[in-house]
Amino acid sequence: MDSTKPTTETTEPDMPDAPAIDPTRRSLLKGAAAVASVAGTQAITGFPLIWAQDIKNIELRHVGVSYSVVKAIGDQASKDLGFKVTMQNLDTSAAINRFVTQPNSVDIADVEGWQSKLATKRGVLQGIEVKKIKEFDNILPIFTKGEIGGKTVSRQGISPYEAMYIAKKDATELHEGVTDWATFLPQVYNADSIGYRPDLIKREITEWKELINPEFKGKAAILDVPAIGIMDAALCFESAGEIKYGNKGNMTKSEIDFTINRLIELKKQGHFRATWTTFDQSVQLMAAGEVVIQSMWSPAVAAVRVKGMPCIYAPVNLKGGKEGYRGWCNGMALMKHLNGKKLDAAYEYLNWYLSGWQGGFVARYGYYSPVPSTAKKFLTANEWDYWYEGKPAKETILDPYGVAMEKAGAKRDGGSFLDRVTNISCWNTLMDEAQYMNKRWNDFKAA
Repeated sequence: MDSTKPTTETTEPDMPDAPAIDPTRRSLLKGAAAVASVAGTQAITGFPLIWAQDIKNIELRHVGVSYSVVKAIGDQASKDLGFKVTMQNLDTSAAINRFVTQPNSVDIADVEGWQSKLATKRGVLQGIEVKKIKEFDNILPIFTKGEIGGKTVSRQGISPYEAMYIAKKDATELHEGVTDWATFLPQVYNADSIGYRPDLIKREITEWKELINPEFKGKAAILDVPAIGIMDAALCFESAGEIKYGNKGNMTKSEIDFTINRLIELKKQGHFRATWTTFDQSVQLMAAGEVVIQSMWSPAVAAVRVKGMPCIYAPVNLKGGKEGYRGWCNGMALMKHLNGKKLDAAYEYLNWYLSGWQGGFVARYGYYSPVPSTAKKFLTANEWDYWYEGKPAKETILDPYGVAMEKAGAKRDGGSFLDRVTNISCWNTLMDEAQYMNKRWNDFKAA
């Protein structure tokens, strides 16, 4: 997901009565653990491997953004593992600040690649011993080798692979290439695009440049999270042939200036109906028809559909000259202070995370597991075919709340898992010129 995903700081985020509407980034999810009973799920056995009496009083504190650090997942882990897992949500900026300045108040840090790179340099993490992760060899090579289908994954921005390895347990620099120690363990990821209302636009949208098309003047919106919004804008301007960036995920000052100056120009022309910072805002803008096209997140598209309004996630594939998706990935890192039985428990938790329940859970709001083979065990055949294979649903598709989201015959926007992840053109990141970029983004906001 994203360099700065706005969320609300709380140990247990309030969730709405209506499905998928929450004032947090990609959030969705309080008390949805009951969804585990959806057909196709099954009980996890074989956890924990360490003696119950040794771990029953252990508590692990998993801290991070709301779409990734979900109370329902922590509750299920606690039930299966026999010790307590508590989830705390912070926005991305607050989370990385917490990891760096109060490392002993966190046990499991939920990080994106760029955060892992920063936290590693600060010496607050310990390496994850790869041989202790049971499913490590089944993690997709996107993460472990930087490739998929024999093709190298895009290195624009910071790809998960680039931030994945260190040379030894206490190393403070990333290592290029595979080692026995990982900085973080991937756990949820997706490929982001633009959403639109087909009933109001009345034609297919397949390119980022449509977001800045004068046809949609006054009816477009863009994400107001600087490090992500500027990459979405870059995808638009490159799509329109206005500029070719050296690296959209790490712009030069001149590239930043071009991008912000064009955004200011568009704003002064009245092109943007709004900028948005929260999941809820994006859903309401689209559902109300105030905007017909905007940068968007997958669960927000689903939430608009649940409200009864048609909404499509544009398939911006690299094929045929299209620009590709903006990718993101969150993973779990071990804080340096963990040792003894608590460290043993943390490894049990990491192994549980990749054993399938969590992968099935997040699939129902459009996200992927790094180990699809285990997630598949917790999805019905219909769900697997819809979410991963891109096939038409044979029966109703339910969201994580058990609410009907798609009717039989519907297909996932963008096609199959492979169609989407092989078309990622850049990854969320922290630019070298991040301070300057934020200053210029404020210029856009103030214009």
